[in-house]
Amino acid sequence: MSPFVDDPLAVMGRIDPKYKPVWAGRSEAEQLALARYFLPHRSGRPLLGPTRPRVVKWYCPFADQRQFPAGHRYCINVYTGCAHGCEYCYAAAYTPDGARTKDRFASQIERDMEDLERFDVPPAPVHLSNSTDPFQPLEIEARHTQLTLERIVAYRRRFTSVVVLTRNPLLASRPPYIELLRSIGEPCRVEVSLAFNREEARRVYDPHAPTVADRVAGILALRRAGIPVALRIDPLLPPALSELGLPEAQTRDDLESLVRLAADAGVTHVVWSVVKVVRSRAGRLSPVMQAVKAAFERMAGPRKLVFRGGSWRLPEQIAADRMVHPFLELCRRHRVSAEHCMDNLLRTR
Repeated sequence: MSPFVDDPLAVMGRIDPKYKPVWAGRSEAEQLALARYFLPHRSGRPLLGPTRPRVVKWYCPFADQRQFPAGHRYCINVYTGCAHGCEYCYAAAYTPDGARTKDRFASQIERDMEDLERFDVPPAPVHLSNSTDPFQPLEIEARHTQLTLERIVAYRRRFTSVVVLTRNPLLASRPPYIELLRSIGEPCRVEVSLAFNREEARRVYDPHAPTVADRVAGILALRRAGIPVALRIDPLLPPALSELGLPEAQTRDDLESLVRLAADAGVTHVVWSVVKVVRSRAGRLSPVMQAVKAAFERMAGPRKLVFRGGSWRLPEQIAADRMVHPFLELCRRHRVSAEHCMDNLLRTR
């Protein structure tokens, strides 16, 4: 028999300290349920982390919960990798190139859902997805996102909220997805990434993602269907990229057009963050991201870029003065609520 059943207090003593805040303050039954679902059942390691689930996983296994006070939440990465090939994607630091389906996905997600029910795990938010697009081209034939939404509907009481993140809202707005999103009910929203207003920029920075026009059409279709939408004007890229041989990513007029779209479409809010220059798994930067890094270095002047978590970042005050404050002023002018991506995550309960 599992030690989780025999001696729950001993198991609590083996949880890695960086995850302990999730267990703190809960009833013994809830602590045991979380341990049964998330922790490996037969590990001999002295410290245990959330590594057991097959598909319905801990949202961010790298985050220390003392600095990431989100509680337990789930992420379902429906596919491995992503075909969109966005130049700035943070997942490039840890995901493989290309995209593929996961082996035995249908049976794996069903087993995880059954375990949530069997162990009576406390409900929590679920996100699709933080490392892949659930509506990328693979979905047209594989239908794993459709299956995932069906299982969420079937086990709805295990999830406090549902967030779907995509660059392809046009597919999300078609049957049967729209019916499934309606069946999930509130709180449920689709977060649509659209950081560019011109195809010239989109083709360079989001080379294989849907066009700007298709994403706008998808946003409007979701809203007509009554589905809550958040618009992710995310990431914000530096100005003066044309001086480095690239098309301007986001002129002031571009950003204002996107904020106006958010206002006219009646989105719940806008999500933003400043781009990070991510070092890929291969340890190299594409020519596009080399230019973005060079733009950051020009903006930083004599100061050095901040290197943290495998990526280069603009010093915070410079980013705020040159990029963030002008963007937020546009949002205020058009009376659109704007949230940093981390705040957006943490407020989703």
